[in-house]
Amino acid sequence: MSSNVKVAIAQINCSVGDFEANVRKIVEAAARAAAEGADLLVTPELSLTGYPPEDLLLRRAFYAASDAALLKLAGQLLQFPDLAIVVGHPLAREGHRFNAASLLQGGMVLGTYCKHDLPNYDVFDERRYFTPDNRPFVFEIKGTQFGINICEDSWFHYAPECSRAAGAQVLIVPNASPFHLGKQAQRLQTMRSNVSHFGLALVYANMMGGQDELVFDGASVVLGVDGSVVASAPHFEETVLVVDIVDGVPQPGPRAAERSLEALAYDALVLGVRDYVNKNGFPGALIGLSGGVDSALTLAIAVDALGADRVRAVMMPSQFTASISIEDAEQMARVLGVRHDVLPIKPAFDAYLTTLANEFRGLPWDTTEENLQARIRGTLLMALSNKYGSIVLTTGNKSETAVGYSTLYGDLAGGFAVIKDILKTLVYRLCRYRNDEAPVIPERILTRAPSAELKAGQTDQDSLPPYDVLDEIIVRYMEEGQSIGDIVAAGFDDAVVRKVVRMIRLSEYKRRQSPVGIRVTHRSFGRDWRYPITNRYREEIAL
Repeated sequence: MSSNVKVAIAQINCSVGDFEANVRKIVEAAARAAAEGADLLVTPELSLTGYPPEDLLLRRAFYAASDAALLKLAGQLLQFPDLAIVVGHPLAREGHRFNAASLLQGGMVLGTYCKHDLPNYDVFDERRYFTPDNRPFVFEIKGTQFGINICEDSWFHYAPECSRAAGAQVLIVPNASPFHLGKQAQRLQTMRSNVSHFGLALVYANMMGGQDELVFDGASVVLGVDGSVVASAPHFEETVLVVDIVDGVPQPGPRAAERSLEALAYDALVLGVRDYVNKNGFPGALIGLSGGVDSALTLAIAVDALGADRVRAVMMPSQFTASISIEDAEQMARVLGVRHDVLPIKPAFDAYLTTLANEFRGLPWDTTEENLQARIRGTLLMALSNKYGSIVLTTGNKSETAVGYSTLYGDLAGGFAVIKDILKTLVYRLCRYRNDEAPVIPERILTRAPSAELKAGQTDQDSLPPYDVLDEIIVRYMEEGQSIGDIVAAGFDDAVVRKVVRMIRLSEYKRRQSPVGIRVTHRSFGRDWRYPITNRYREEIAL
């Protein structure tokens, strides 16, 4: 007899530790799947707890709460008697902790699979929490054999091969696979190498949503046994994707539209801001709007994430602020419909200089006075944050973060760094992308030379190489791990490369004290980058 199984993917936005909300989302997805006649619903990795729970996984009470939530979920799913559901959850048994996925139906746990390959690189450290298991789990629905792997398992041969050997025709893979630019192409290539290679069809169910610096993009996918994409879910949207699997062969289903790099990056930033602000209970956001490109992009993202009524822009001009900066900031705030206030800092700056007059007598103006202005602005923003409860969104980009072109307790003061992983050259591209959707950023902001405006006539290139050069060196050195020699051999000036590498090294102490920010590349200055602050190794010194 022919086997026809209708499989649904629940691409849902789970919140770490919010068992009640996560159970509710799974039940809502089950209702949608049942209404479409699904036989099996697949939820993401650790969907019951959210991902990653980090050191919550070291607390026994967390497992007790998870077990209770699993039993509650099983009971609520009794209303869908014909629907089997794969749910991700942590499991403690026999003195070990596991990353597990269980099959629920009829109010019961019918079986459980525990993850074999535990990632311990980049943003992952699952070996800190879990024990690997090597037992396959295969179950039957309407004559079709399904196996379960969890996320990293399908990035290697072992677990898919074990499932195939145990009789699986279709591999179910719950995922919490974080987004970075280029990640979907990497996923598809890897799945074809490790799953399609064994003649298995694939149902890849990925989480969606923001969790601290991580963003999960969804982009769940169904592959045929030949590795072809037969159905796919959109990036950055909660949805339930349903496909028919006939005799182990997935049938063509909905396909998400292709997106540009700029569209994916922008949507990742919007989602990251929305979930960080909302999941942490902030009423809104504050942004120091300077009339420059970085704060302009941050403001556009914040409004798209939260709505204009929850975003407030504050312009804090000094005697060095150009009139066009004030005009452009006011124009952008007006176009976006956000509250816009002007708090001049010259009176406060003069007061500080008066207080420090004896200490500074006879000493030249330098970065001390420049940083003092930035710190006054940071103090004002944090005062407004304390008074009104809104979070301060900082506006520094990855290029600045790399080389320390920022001020501790100044422009680094805040709660969330929206574009921390966006290089300056990409900042401009994202502004252009946003303006193509609907013009909100004044053209003059995008064409004038960037400047911190902390002294007369200042531009960023007084201190830094041109951004197209700087960004390429950062990518090669920081993201790709190339040596100084490799970068110089690629055509970059030796002295410039060594200067940039030195600046990256010297800025580690600043990065450690900067707010968490959204990760959109495969290597960000966050969980991916772990260099010592106290460090006497000098790679940039010529041998």
